[in-house]
Amino acid sequence: MKKHNFSAGPGILPAEVLQKAAEACINFNQYGLSLLEISHRGKNVIEVFDRAEALVKKLLGLGDDYRVIFLQGGASSQFAMVPANFLNTKAAYLNTGVWANRAVKEARFYGETEVVASSEAENFNFIPKNYQIPANADYFHITSNNTIYGTQMHSFPESPVPLICDMSSDIFSHRFDATKFDMIYAGVQKNMGPAGATMVVLKKEMLDRITRKLPTMQNYRTHVDADSMYNTPPVFAVYVSMLTLEWLERNGGIEWAEKRNAAKAECFYNELDRNSMFRGTVAKEDRSWMNANFVLNNPEKESTFSDMLKEAGIIGLAGHRSVGGFRASMYNAMELDSVKVLTDVMKSFEQKHA
Repeated sequence: MKKHNFSAGPGILPAEVLQKAAEACINFNQYGLSLLEISHRGKNVIEVFDRAEALVKKLLGLGDDYRVIFLQGGASSQFAMVPANFLNTKAAYLNTGVWANRAVKEARFYGETEVVASSEAENFNFIPKNYQIPANADYFHITSNNTIYGTQMHSFPESPVPLICDMSSDIFSHRFDATKFDMIYAGVQKNMGPAGATMVVLKKEMLDRITRKLPTMQNYRTHVDADSMYNTPPVFAVYVSMLTLEWLERNGGIEWAEKRNAAKAECFYNELDRNSMFRGTVAKEDRSWMNANFVLNNPEKESTFSDMLKEAGIIGLAGHRSVGGFRASMYNAMELDSVKVLTDVMKSFEQKHA
């Protein structure tokens, strides 16, 4: 039976990417060695990193005034690196979920941190709006998609200060003006590759804002100057990310991904709103295309619904403990057919148990 993996992360990857990655583990580029055992200083690996950076910039429409680096430590490591490098007087944050909240906590180690708006009082079930970004802040930090709570920013603010965004769970999923951002970072394990690498897209002029004396590994200059290779980098994770970006480019880029993701979101949410057995947990205008949270109107029937999911080959649909219920994660590599299998199960569940 085919499996339909709705796991929130790591996310699924295209089959052709997995095949090429598997081959590289045995014989990378007909080099006679595994990618896992060759030097990161070698020409073959340097070409992978150069290609990955070029693809990121091309897909996002960025020029030579930006650099792309690949780091370890997950996006969570950036919660501290961002303020360490850029918080000199005060930082501003939008608090929209667990990860945004953790970023706020890390920033407070380095200086004054203002939360300009938060949806925490409503269990993060909407994206705050109509807030004021302080013009005297060193930067404004946002989280574009909230994996746990199923909310997503469908537009971005005009910021009077450098705009920094954690895009870990919706990078490359839809079109947006990347030049509005001074920095974007993302763990690659949702829409790009396996866990183990974090992509950082940084406007070069941001490096001039680093004034604090920092440990070598926590300074963005270190990694920009060394082209992501100050120490041994996460070669395999970056290679798989490069393959995924090539797959995305080959199929039509972010415009193609956006049409595909919009179709999946429409398919799922139309059924969610129609079906008498379920309800969503977030404001409709802030629903995420990547992570759709929903609950049963009668929680006592959860085990019955879960059994039907299992019979259909659907896995990874359990909601986060902070929200409960169910969560359908529909990252770039997921096919519309898998979403239709889920909505068919929802329809069948209604017919049997309404």
